[in-house]
Order: sequence, then structure tokens, then C-alpha cells
Amino acid sequence: MDPIEQRLAELGLSLPPSAPSRALFLPGKISGNLLFLSGQICEWEGVPQYFGPVAEGFDMDTGQAAARMCALNLLYSIKTVAGSLSRVSSVIRLGGFVAAPQGYGEGPFIVNGASQLFIDLYGEAGRHARTAVNVASLPANALVEIDAVVELG
Repeated sequence: MDPIEQRLAELGLSLPPSAPSRALFLPGKISGNLLFLSGQICEWEGVPQYFGPVAEGFDMDTGQAAARMCALNLLYSIKTVAGSLSRVSSVIRLGGFVAAPQGYGEGPFIVNGASQLFIDLYGEAGRHARTAVNVASLPANALVEIDAVVELG
């Protein structure tokens, strides 16, 4: 078994069986040694699981679980495009989008759910530059969307 998938299993997580595209785009595209990954929302096999926008009384653990689900879909895309999760030598950048009302300042903490998974899986190579912004809405009324750029070895 791939060592990164083994680590994922040790964390009690697994890749989704599929991550179907909602529109006309590739899951990722390699240019040189970089893999640019299309944004993934918090869905499982094409079925949205967490919905936005953030509402009063919102539970941060739920938001981070949504971001982690986005990261699992990104990992599925890495495996699909690059052939193995172990080909990732460095996670370069994550972009996080959170459906939230104007004035909500906790979006970056939600996106931490995705960041933490990459760090847990890849250690120091999983640390990355990041943008986390709030938006009015996301595809399928999702709560979170994450995209990424990773370096392949």
C-alpha cells in the first residue's frame, strides 16, 4: 500500500471512491513538476455533504470536517492525475473559499481542516502557502471549496 494512503488509514480516513466533475474541467493538470488541482467542494462521490453559508451558532468542528472532505477529494485527484499520493514532494499552496456572510472572520480557521490533513500526511512537506477567503456562495451551495498546487517528485 502507498505509504501516504497507509497514513491516511491510520488517521481513520480514506479516499472517496470517486470525485466526479461538476463542469467542464480537469481534476488537475501537470506543468513541469507542478500539479495544479481544480477546486473541490465538500461532497462525497458527487453528493454535497456540508452546506453554506455559515449560520449563527456554527460549529467550527463541522466546518473543519467540510474542509477536510475537500482535501480528501483533492487527494483523490492527485492519485488520479499523478498515479500515487507518494509522488507529492511538497504541498505548495492551498486556496480556501468559505460560504459565509459579510463580516464573518473565522473562515481561515475552517480552512485549517484541509491544511491540517496535508500536514498530517506529508509532515513538513505538507506545510504550504495559503489563501482563505469568504464568498457569498459556492457550487451546489457548498460550505467550503479548496484548490491546491503540489510539487511532484
